Amino acid sequence: MDKMPKVGVGCLIIEGGRILLGKRKGSHGDGQWSDFGGHLEHGETFESCIKRELKEEIGIEVKNLKMLCVSNVIRGGAHYVDIEFAGKIKSGKPRIVEHEKIGEIRWFPLNRVPKNLFVPCRLGLKALKTKKMYFSVKGRTGR
Repeated sequence: MDKMPKVGVGCLIIEGGRILLGKRKGSHGDGQWSDFGGHLEHGETFESCIKRELKEEIGIEVKNLKMLCVSNVIRGGAHYVDIEFAGKIKSGKPRIVEHEKIGEIRWFPLNRVPKNLFVPCRLGLKALKTKKMYFSVKGRTGR
């Protein structure tokens, strides 16, 4: 196992009181609902990472990016520093582009999101509601 923490960047797509979520597959968090994003690459800004990942995963461009929180997540042998943003769709219609990573996408009312949320997405939603900017999570399973 790689002993260095990885950096994950995610984006809550929120429009009209709803949030767009994808059901993860084939990686940690398999079967959980999540926002969209991925690993920060060398030389990338957080915003350029989000823009690249959203285009690759669901074929959209985003605008109005706003940072929500930073989390230190240590679970199940993985260690991530996660940065969550919120944004809106600039162009494109959400569709699954990376079928090996996403099984389904769906809009949910913000007040009725699924219970089985991927940890970074859950923390991003918590930050959106509470305005808290930092979380530290340590546990046994998931990310």
